[in-house]
Amino acid sequence: MSRWKELPAELHPHVQQLIVRLRKLKDRSELSTWQLAAKTGYSAKSWQRYLNGRSLPPREAVEAMARIGSDDPTRLLALHETAAERWAEGRVATAGASESAPAASAHTPTEQEPYGRYLHAAVTAGAVALVLSVSAVFVLAVRLADARAELADARPGTGAAAPATVSESLVPVVYTCRLEQRDGRWYAGLSRTTETILAYTHVGQDVAEAQCLLRRAGISPGDIDGVFGPKTQRAVQRIQTREELVVDGVVGPHTWKALREAAPK
Repeated sequence: MSRWKELPAELHPHVQQLIVRLRKLKDRSELSTWQLAAKTGYSAKSWQRYLNGRSLPPREAVEAMARIGSDDPTRLLALHETAAERWAEGRVATAGASESAPAASAHTPTEQEPYGRYLHAAVTAGAVALVLSVSAVFVLAVRLADARAELADARPGTGAAAPATVSESLVPVVYTCRLEQRDGRWYAGLSRTTETILAYTHVGQDVAEAQCLLRRAGISPGDIDGVFGPKTQRAVQRIQTREELVVDGVVGPHTWKALREAAPK
């Protein structure tokens, strides 16, 4: 059993509950953070941040941990959704503490009291709407921040042959699928690989080739942009389910074979 550091006291109980559950699943798997990185596509340092309460894990990371630890993903994802709301509220409350102080200035009763009550109600409603909007923006920003953090955590010289991952300087690219069949296998004119391992956050022509083949097989991966994002990951899981393969959302030799030989549906 791992000896875990004490979680930050300021974390909401729901966030702590999620992290404690993830720690138990890691202990059950007996995997190191580097092994977790290899199986999930999230860096070892990202997992260290997630499991020590310094960063909120994205939904895909939680789902991957549930799969690795043989846990019920539905319950774990429901816990993650609640924790994400509390995490966002905590950030908004901290940022807005100083701004809310002037609103507590002394109130002097006047003959205009009814008008003052309406004004106070309007200001309160506006503040609530602002908090909810900022919370939603924060939750959406978590995944981008994690992708950028993974790039910063990457160690030079590690996995030189592996595909690149999402970076802050990533320039959007739209690839063209040029489908052709050779020797019973389909190719999209972007890559002829049958073994390259592709996982969440990978980018490049190999990813675009897989996206083209997914679309040919009747499963939409989103845009053909060479970015292995959530839509592409879900599309990979669908064809793995259809072809009765291991459903892990990672494109390996068996999934490549299915993509190049699958009949459209």
